[in-house]
Amino acid sequence: MKSKVYLARVVELQSRESVVLKLQELIKTSRVLEFIGRDQSVVLKMHFGEEGNTGYVRSEYVRLISQEILAKKAKPFLCDTNTLYSGKRTNSKDHLALAYEHGFNPENVLAKVIIPDDTIKKNVQQIKQETKYVKIAKIAKIFWDADSIVGIAHFKGHIMTGFGGALKNLGMGCATREGKLFQHSDIAPYVVTKNCTACKACIVVCPAQAIALKPDKAFVDSAKCIGCASCLAACKFHAIDVKWDSGGDFIQERMIDYTRAVLSNKKGKAAFFNFCLKITQECDCLAKDDPRIVPDIGILASSDPVAIDKAGFDLVNMSAGKDILKELHPERDSAKQLNYAFELGLGNLDYELIEV
Repeated sequence: MKSKVYLARVVELQSRESVVLKLQELIKTSRVLEFIGRDQSVVLKMHFGEEGNTGYVRSEYVRLISQEILAKKAKPFLCDTNTLYSGKRTNSKDHLALAYEHGFNPENVLAKVIIPDDTIKKNVQQIKQETKYVKIAKIAKIFWDADSIVGIAHFKGHIMTGFGGALKNLGMGCATREGKLFQHSDIAPYVVTKNCTACKACIVVCPAQAIALKPDKAFVDSAKCIGCASCLAACKFHAIDVKWDSGGDFIQERMIDYTRAVLSNKKGKAAFFNFCLKITQECDCLAKDDPRIVPDIGILASSDPVAIDKAGFDLVNMSAGKDILKELHPERDSAKQLNYAFELGLGNLDYELIEV
């Protein structure tokens, strides 16, 4: 049986007020939040956006989702985890302050905003499972303890996974930093010396101080590298690369193993929204304001994380008239995460797209 994916079309210059009305109709028609019961704790898995990036889902839209949950007498709260790389999202205090700067404060979103500190042992949940790569997943305990979960994702491209949507929002986004590091392991980049101009762009963005000039070419210390791939995005001369046929090819499957862990106690208790607005080449973790790669498409809603990501993937490429995600990230097979998620039973690749 095909999974149902609902779509509310949005055009680029549409006002936020009209987008809120479309989201309201999407929630009503799709009924994806119907499973939420009275007094349940509902975690809204967010990405609050990096400093300097505007691709994240707007707080006005999240407020409406919180409002709908509150109407069911349930208790919503917003949550994300800290990052591997340095910056304002690397610790709970600064991360929370940045979330507030971007409009995600309790007054605006009608819910608490929580960034758990995974350096504290009691905040970490270990989940045993027998998947291809992950035998013990380490996620923020707050996601495990919540009665249900609503994934709110900005659909966009991604340098390591081809694209990021509902699956990545949970698999990478709910993991502790140790879990994130495991997913990124085995993908230390190397320098193509003939292309290196010693511009130091890679050194500037490296959060682990793993890159230096030796003597007039960049050099990556693989022992220090955390595999975040920031240097790949920063280099304009194609002087940074990774061995895509080794660890770089495993990140998608490790990520999906983590997605399975996050959802393992949420059967029938999860809903997903993919905001296919301001669809960019790279992830919202990059501290820069990327342009759109295709016109705005709209907002998707589903109870199936695989189907909603497959629909987003198809709609983006349909809008471009080609496999734009493959063109932008030629070494990435974006379908890999979808196929593996289907293999693990996380959802369907076949879907029925219903426009509201």
